[in-house]
Amino acid sequence: MSTPCVKQTNNAVGAALSHLANGTVVSNPWRDLRRFTDARIGLGRAGISLPTSELLAFQLSHAQARDAVNFPLDIDALVEQLASIPSLINLATPIKVSSQAKDRITYLQRPDLGRKLADSGRKTLLTHMDNQGKATHSQYDLAIVVVDGLSSLAVQNNAQPFITELLTLLNQQDTPWKIAPITLVEQGRVAIGDDIGQLLNAQIVMVLIGERPGLSSPDSLGLYLTWAPKTGLNDASRNCISNIRPAGLLYGEAAKRAVYLLTQAQKIKLTGVNLKDRTQDDVIEHHQQTKNFLIAE
Repeated sequence: MSTPCVKQTNNAVGAALSHLANGTVVSNPWRDLRRFTDARIGLGRAGISLPTSELLAFQLSHAQARDAVNFPLDIDALVEQLASIPSLINLATPIKVSSQAKDRITYLQRPDLGRKLADSGRKTLLTHMDNQGKATHSQYDLAIVVVDGLSSLAVQNNAQPFITELLTLLNQQDTPWKIAPITLVEQGRVAIGDDIGQLLNAQIVMVLIGERPGLSSPDSLGLYLTWAPKTGLNDASRNCISNIRPAGLLYGEAAKRAVYLLTQAQKIKLTGVNLKDRTQDDVIEHHQQTKNFLIAE
């Protein structure tokens, strides 16, 4: 998706790359390590300054980060993406709501309003629950809430493939998960999931949200899990999985960690500081065994 700020620098970056080959740029031996990281290392130099191509690449990254914050989420396109997930065919159409921040400027200036559900959204969710009749008294196991947050790009690009991987793993569990209709939120912050989870009578709420963009990660998706969501909880009650994207934590690995936390949360009826992610314990144990072996040698 090409956005306004990005268009201003795209052409210039391509033209400036010729400096790397014309002999006027002093290369940096660390440059070979850039294939392992998005960090700005081994940039080289032209005299005492950065090469023009690297300066323009920095400006491009800055433009992408700004666009990620300001560009609106295409809710209708996201609904179409979610409709393509086979596991969601039997669920109701996603529910669209918004926070009390009436526009993007208000959202950025008043974080508190982004944490609160608008009255219209509250009525929409209550209407959904009323339509369920007596079934509303039986809890949903999980409510998935997709929030634009500070990067609509992250949600637009990563929400659908991650949810696909997540539901694939959940469907392989011995006990079926009762999942609420997905809720899509505009101008929202993490805590808005507490309101939504409580209104949907969900045991656990999972908030997928666009994280604050960095200069190398304008499309980073974050995940927050909260057991027994209700208004007024703080971040100590949540578990977070961060940087879900192709250049970060891959969808399959993120889904694996999420399912582990979900199943453990059901067992101990807690999330947050009292629930640790143990999915990497085997890696840690292997590293320690290798270290002990090297010391013994």
